[in-house]
Amino acid sequence: MQAKAEAKYIRVSPRKMKPIADLVRGKSVKDAQAILKFTPRKGAEIFLKVLNSAVANAENNHHMDVETLIVKDIYANQGPTMKRWKAGSMGRANPILRRSSHVGVVVAEKE
Repeated sequence: MQAKAEAKYIRVSPRKMKPIADLVRGKSVKDAQAILKFTPRKGAEIFLKVLNSAVANAENNHHMDVETLIVKDIYANQGPTMKRWKAGSMGRANPILRRSSHVGVVVAEKE
């Protein structure tokens, strides 16, 4: 059995989030929480929040044992991009792309 949690429309690009996800994929929940707590990136804080939510879902909704949980899957997919314009030289307009992410964590009991 597995439990999951998602956070959508996070204002960090997936390119910055994916290396953080690679740090904790496949680890136990306690190890993953420790790694994310001490990783000095904005994305680590977001992943920690979603991981804690997935653990709470597993404990309260699916009656799983928290001690035996592992991070089965963790991902940061591309969300919508806000398009903005900035004045460029010679009267031109230069695009600014503000990217967002959809973040998810799946936890499962260790076999």
